[in-house]
Amino acid sequence: MGEKAEMTNQSADTKTKEYIRPMPANWWLKKKSYFLFMVRELTCLFVGGYAVFLLVLIYRARGTNSQEFAALFDGLNHSWAILLNLVVLGMALYHSITWFNLTPKAMVVWRGEERLSPMVIAGSNYVVWAIVSILIAWLAYRIG
Repeated sequence: MGEKAEMTNQSADTKTKEYIRPMPANWWLKKKSYFLFMVRELTCLFVGGYAVFLLVLIYRARGTNSQEFAALFDGLNHSWAILLNLVVLGMALYHSITWFNLTPKAMVVWRGEERLSPMVIAGSNYVVWAIVSILIAWLAYRIG
């Protein structure tokens, strides 16, 4: 029993004090780069929320009650729904652009002994994005 008490006292004596710097709640408002980082992190909530909304819309479209779907779809023509869609579009664009600009930092590609230019990596993302967007717009135009 005395041995255990001795070990406890010994560990308490050798414990170092850790300095914890106080961090104000508005730390991200101090620098523009911090603020833009936090806005980018906030955009994921809008993108994720819209994805859930689209899944609900698809689920309702497959349901047997077409009147519920028609009512939900008609609700999308209101000005508040259009405004919400525009806000989500802006958030999705900001999220995508900042992600494509960060890609060269997260993904370093080597071609032999030479590092591939960050402009090529980011540019290829933009090209694929444009092609997919044009394809989706063409399909939506053909269906509608």
